[in-house]
Amino acid sequence: MNTTINTRKRGFFGRIGEAFSAIPKEHKGFGKQIFMLAKSDLIKTYKGAILGPLWAVLKPLFQLFVYWFAFEIGLRSGDPKHGVSFFAFLMVGFLPWTFMTDAVNRGSKCIRNNKQFVNKISFPVSAIMTYTTLSKLYVQIFLFSLVYIYLIATGYVPSLYNLQIILYMGLMFLFFLVFLWSLAPMSAFSKDFESLVGTIMSGMFWLSGICYDSYTIDNDVIRQILLFNPITFFANGFRKALVYHQWFFEGFGDTFQENLIFFIEFFVLILFGIYNYNRLKKRLPDVL
Repeated sequence: MNTTINTRKRGFFGRIGEAFSAIPKEHKGFGKQIFMLAKSDLIKTYKGAILGPLWAVLKPLFQLFVYWFAFEIGLRSGDPKHGVSFFAFLMVGFLPWTFMTDAVNRGSKCIRNNKQFVNKISFPVSAIMTYTTLSKLYVQIFLFSLVYIYLIATGYVPSLYNLQIILYMGLMFLFFLVFLWSLAPMSAFSKDFESLVGTIMSGMFWLSGICYDSYTIDNDVIRQILLFNPITFFANGFRKALVYHQWFFEGFGDTFQENLIFFIEFFVLILFGIYNYNRLKKRLPDVL
């Protein structure tokens, strides 16, 4: 009797372990190809443009200028935040957004845009999401370098706190890669879902703490709701690392709740992503 129960338990946990390891196993032996395809994807994105990859810098710089002008000049609400100039506050919070919006909008289309890897070549589908997200990380690292040079030039002295940017960039890459495990297959099944994703992302910018300080919102309910937005987590995290000079566990108010909620969301997203990917990947060749 006990032997039967133990066997069932081992079988159950064995299936869970197999599901968790399925995606990493798919990547085995494809490391070099993933890095090469990430570079190729970056080049392909700007192919045919005279300025080429420079658009990866010019586009976010123009957007940043528009938002700065709207808040600082137009609305005149660009007061310093916690001793940090509004432009530096906005720029550092905007930096992770450039990665997140590209990773989601382009990543949601990555399977449909690379269906040759699904239909004709023996290539793991999960690796498509990986190299697509990795190509966006290349751009993020380059933009970060420009932002960091600007901060040093304007008086923000380098410190040990800055090293946390490695933690936040790593978490950001993994979080949105896991997000694509669900998002990309579902978008491949429905263009309506793909359009919905783009619509939601355009609104998420204003529902996050990029253009304003989420820690100082007077309404307790709204402030708590913003803690569930991972975009706010990364915007605040980049500021802690680069301009606030705080550790990830420090903050101005709801830092503990913010960190706890993020890691719970991350864990749930991993479970959901593994389930969704394993459920849909076998049906992708028929759909595409």
